[in-house]
Amino acid sequence: MLRSTAVFSAMTFVSRISGLVRDQVYAAVFGAGPAMDAFVVAFRIPNFLRRLSAEGSFSMAFVPVLAEYREKHDHAAVKALVDRVAGTLLAVLLVLTALAVLAAPAVVRVFAPGFDLDGEQGRLTVDMLRITFPYLLFISMASLAGGILNSYRRFAVPALSPVLLNLAMIAAALALAPRMQQPIMALAWGVLAAGILQLGFQLPSLARLGLLPRPRWGAAHAGVRRIMRLMVPTLFGSSVAQLNLLLNTVLASFLIGGSVTWLYFSDRLLEFPLGMFGVAIGTVILPHLSGRHAATDPDGFSRALDWGLRLCLLIGVPACLGLMLCAEALVATLFQHGRFDARDTQMAGWSVVALSVALPAFLLVKVLAPAFYARQDTRTPVKAAVAAVAVNVVLSLGLLAALLYLSDAGAAARALTGDAGPRAALAELPGAHVCLALAIALAGWTNALQLWWFLRRAGVYQRQPGWLRFARQLLLASLAMVAVVGALLWAWPGWTGWHWTERAWKLAVVVGSGGAVYAAMLWLQGIRPRDLRA
Repeated sequence: MLRSTAVFSAMTFVSRISGLVRDQVYAAVFGAGPAMDAFVVAFRIPNFLRRLSAEGSFSMAFVPVLAEYREKHDHAAVKALVDRVAGTLLAVLLVLTALAVLAAPAVVRVFAPGFDLDGEQGRLTVDMLRITFPYLLFISMASLAGGILNSYRRFAVPALSPVLLNLAMIAAALALAPRMQQPIMALAWGVLAAGILQLGFQLPSLARLGLLPRPRWGAAHAGVRRIMRLMVPTLFGSSVAQLNLLLNTVLASFLIGGSVTWLYFSDRLLEFPLGMFGVAIGTVILPHLSGRHAATDPDGFSRALDWGLRLCLLIGVPACLGLMLCAEALVATLFQHGRFDARDTQMAGWSVVALSVALPAFLLVKVLAPAFYARQDTRTPVKAAVAAVAVNVVLSLGLLAALLYLSDAGAAARALTGDAGPRAALAELPGAHVCLALAIALAGWTNALQLWWFLRRAGVYQRQPGWLRFARQLLLASLAMVAVVGALLWAWPGWTGWHWTERAWKLAVVVGSGGAVYAAMLWLQGIRPRDLRA
């Protein structure tokens, strides 16, 4: 599992670096404003549905059933399952895409009610959504291909395919946007092209396995029916973080212009460690846990789960602390170029700090949730998801109300807008997006702790020896890292005022020093690379 995780992480690293360049191009060319907010919403809607259905509930339901078919049936039966799953998924996606394109104004009204559909921003969002929504069809089929390849331990190609999205978006922003009357529309066409490229990239690998789908309608197929039954509860339970982010995008559409974009860039910084490690571990561990469950090996199941939890904490705790300490430095260095100014850096930095609180929780969920889906228990995660979403909604509204009515900034915004009401006051209140980020973070911990508790209560997870020693090693190494990073940041204040070259080398020193001290402290306390395989 460690070797497979390393392969997946290496490929994902290439993807995340290209994604970083893509986001830097976004910031420099388009900045943070109403037009960029419109694109973020137009892309987030199909992207959310992709994560909810294709990479979320579908993957969690499909991979265990495919693993069982591989264990108990011949290749012909596996191929028949793949063909009928592909055909059924394709038919559903065609209908959904057609409905969304036709009803684009209504979809925007649901997901961004704060946008005026009669204004330029609203019209832009509707026009771009009609171009970006078909991306869902292509990327969902690409996710089906990736799920098959992952089940056969072919992790490199699915992990590398997102690079094509980033390259397409970079090309659209730099080459196509200057030639268009409305430059931001180029990004929508880049999204559509990326979906086609990502699907085509994985088809040769499927052909080599003899599993290139010939789509056929399969609603009556036993395997398809099982996947559909498993999918229904996982539609909600497997994508709590994304659902919370989408709900907060709805609320952010009522806030000051740029709020959606600031939250987007904050989320992108968290996606780096999540994609590099959390998604990698979760992707690798799901087929392994499914195999242990199918082979009736509860001890192996529990040991694999324990390994995943320790690895997530070993990565998540220092990443959380590092992001919180270096939020302003990271945003300034990576994104403060062109139309993305110092004020944008400050606003995005605040939400990075708030979101980073939950980074270990988000990583843990990538291991805890597959433990349920590998056992084909799709109902228990829904219980945790309901509570997490409820916490997010209550905290988001509560924190916004507290900021608006209990702070000096809120009083100033209410005085500025007079009797126009709280909606108008929120639109004049800078920093309100941080409330939404903090609510997502606390909801993330709610989800992770519940999943862990349910596994412990059911006896599925038995803690392995050595946790107290591991906790001490992790704490001391993290404290040493915080001391070094904090001292360097104290010595180098004022990141927004420097040239990007000065920011870059100083950030490299800060991050490199912190990482080196963390690794050295783990080594001095006896942790070796071979321990990660145990």
